[in-house]
Amino acid sequence: MAFERLAAFSPAIAGSADPSAVAFGLLEAQVDGLEALWGSEPVLVERISAALEPLLAGTPRSGIAGTRFAATVAAAAAAPGRLVAVPPGAEATFLAPLPASLLTPDDDVRARLRRFGLRRIGQVADLAASALVARFGEEGARIGARARGEETEPFRPRRAPERLRLGLPIEPPVGELEAIRFVLRRLATALAANLAARGLAAARGRLALELDLAFARAGTPGELVVETRFPEPTADAEAIERLLLAKLERTPPPAPVARLELELSGAEPAAGQQLPLFVPQALRDARLGWQLARLAVTFGEDRVRRIEITDPEAPLAERRWTWRPVEGIEVSGHGGGSAAVGAGAGR
Repeated sequence: MAFERLAAFSPAIAGSADPSAVAFGLLEAQVDGLEALWGSEPVLVERISAALEPLLAGTPRSGIAGTRFAATVAAAAAAPGRLVAVPPGAEATFLAPLPASLLTPDDDVRARLRRFGLRRIGQVADLAASALVARFGEEGARIGARARGEETEPFRPRRAPERLRLGLPIEPPVGELEAIRFVLRRLATALAANLAARGLAAARGRLALELDLAFARAGTPGELVVETRFPEPTADAEAIERLLLAKLERTPPPAPVARLELELSGAEPAAGQQLPLFVPQALRDARLGWQLARLAVTFGEDRVRRIEITDPEAPLAERRWTWRPVEGIEVSGHGGGSAAVGAGAGR
């Protein structure tokens, strides 16, 4: 939810939604060039903070600077609800009086900076780049550049997970799986072709069936949802159709279906595979994953397992392997989640 709010202000945003990540709690946005839409950069950041505040556990701190490092430090130095804006080109001046330990997360480098008497960022900026590299290696080059107000980590905007959705009405409503399969095939073919044309593959599939309750039993829900994670990202329409249909066969619709909607999510660049020259069954592992997924759907996720070699050198044979659940199989249902983090901004 926080990313969605931030994306309404800037097309280029970054941050982590993983609570275990070191950068969790930090949001970055590229704010230069948006004056015509939102006003000056400080005004834009204030608007962003106001939009994010209801979603956060505390009051956001904001910072603006010409480099990601300086903007992050500025946000950390700001009081709750306040903005620290570093004038363009003044990053080194802003950073100079601050502790040199901010330049690196490496505890060993921090300790050596203290031993050399380099307590402030300005002292590091005054040293020659060659001297820092000689003492600290590659990390020396990075901390020197940060201290001088130079960009060391190019901004990489967050790529929002892409979803493709397509639905078709069924007139008149049908209850036979074969008729439903015909419509599902059309949906899967259209969406898979869209993915393949852009070199993408989907990780999850969600099939929503809108039911006609005219002659259904009282209490019958108006919608049936079947969803699954694919064994591997795919743009294969036939594989998508078969796996979703296998799950639907286990939970057939309790009433005729009036509309079918297919959504493919988690789209990402399709991974290529280097094929061996003399091995015709190069894709057997991928096909095995899909077969295991279908077996798990048919017989139950708790009844299909795979063997994984854990310690081939173990003295006892039974300790060389272990049972693992089939990957990519999830129980269908409804759900959702959101991530709320703090706020930072950079030019």
